[in-house]
Amino acid sequence: MMELYQKTCMECSQLITNNYSTSFSMGIRAFDKKFRAPIYAVYGFVRFADEIVDTFHNHDKATLLHDFWQETYRAIDSGISLNPVLQAFQEVVNEYQIERELIDAFMRSMEMDLHHQAYEDSLYKEYIYGSAEVVGLMCLRVFCEGDQEKYETLKAPARSLGSAFQKINFLRDMKSDFDERGRVYFPGVDYRSFTAEDKARIEQDIKADFDHAYTGIVRLPKGARFGVYLAYVYYTKLFAKIRRTTAKKVTSERIRVNDGRKILLLFSSALRNSLNLL
Repeated sequence: MMELYQKTCMECSQLITNNYSTSFSMGIRAFDKKFRAPIYAVYGFVRFADEIVDTFHNHDKATLLHDFWQETYRAIDSGISLNPVLQAFQEVVNEYQIERELIDAFMRSMEMDLHHQAYEDSLYKEYIYGSAEVVGLMCLRVFCEGDQEKYETLKAPARSLGSAFQKINFLRDMKSDFDERGRVYFPGVDYRSFTAEDKARIEQDIKADFDHAYTGIVRLPKGARFGVYLAYVYYTKLFAKIRRTTAKKVTSERIRVNDGRKILLLFSSALRNSLNLL
């Protein structure tokens, strides 16, 4: 019956991923089957932590986050949890030896959202690392399957990919982050007077992240490469759309890639992968 419990908990994380992110769900389905459940488990964990700080407005978020953090380590240490998200996550942490430093960095970034509405340069870099780059490193631990040498060579590009994704999310969600939470993540940027120069500077930074990230994507293990590339392609298309959009429009609406376009990206990416053109 333990196998049934573990299977059920993993399926809960898959459900969370499918409900919250069509783009990441599409990417995960492109992974080799052995990688899918572990990555669903990582996403389920980070998604629920993020929900605490972004959604539960009528509750004591600080206490909820602290309790979730403590419960995470109790689950990892004991190898069991009655919270299905933490049960799935602890299995992955223990099997793939995901460092606690990565988990702590992620949780600290969630904690930062409870106390900061503007991020100057040092806080911005710390937040990007904790909220996005370490998630990429957790996934890389899974993809490398214990190969420490491969992990070390791919760490920097994996961080760059997470950084690019997060910065694009910040641009895409500028309006909701400011209107609903009063947050502006980009250092030195005034939401009320977001200029074309501000936008161009941020875009140049994202482009550098993407260029570096691609050098790692092409060296990923075969079973992970296509899924990560697919997420990369989706985000580069979203980035291209944002670049064509005025600064004023970025602060007034959420930019997105429609589902039909996502399907076309899936097929074109699959063709490139099949022809070994990555």
